[in-house]
Amino acid sequence: MDFLEIAQNRQSCRSYDAQREVEQEKLDAVLEAVRLAPSACNGQPYRLTVCRGEKAKAVAKATQGMGMNKFADQAPVLIVISEAPYTKAAALGAKVKGNDYRSLDIGIAVAHLAAEATAQGLGTCILGWLDDAKLRKICDLEQPVRLVIALGYPAADDKLREKKRKTMEQLVSWK
Repeated sequence: MDFLEIAQNRQSCRSYDAQREVEQEKLDAVLEAVRLAPSACNGQPYRLTVCRGEKAKAVAKATQGMGMNKFADQAPVLIVISEAPYTKAAALGAKVKGNDYRSLDIGIAVAHLAAEATAQGLGTCILGWLDDAKLRKICDLEQPVRLVIALGYPAADDKLREKKRKTMEQLVSWK
């Protein structure tokens, strides 16, 4: 698959085959894509905690407040993404420029993760509705949790949906 095919085929998976485990080599490829993702000053100000089994069920529950993310407990893998401290150079740049590079870097890393998962035939859903305090306790984390990624094989009935996106004219300006 080339990148445009990956972009066309990637969608938020909300129905997983709970009986099908993700092979270690596919999970390793997804994590390697994150490791190779660019970040401010190459600082990679994030930490990934990969959860399976009962730990994944506990993580799923911490994303399901107020009836949200009901499907999360179907995913065999949940990846908790938490902040890590900036490098000194990135911290200085963030302060001088008033920009939160951690959020940008986490977004880039998650884009790499989701793209490689799609290339591996896996589905992902990026979960931002979460209980930070519960997740920190479950995963023994000190830094804030920013996202949880549900990962697994899509269920057989999870068909590719039509993408609803802005037109190029709405999205792009030429000067």
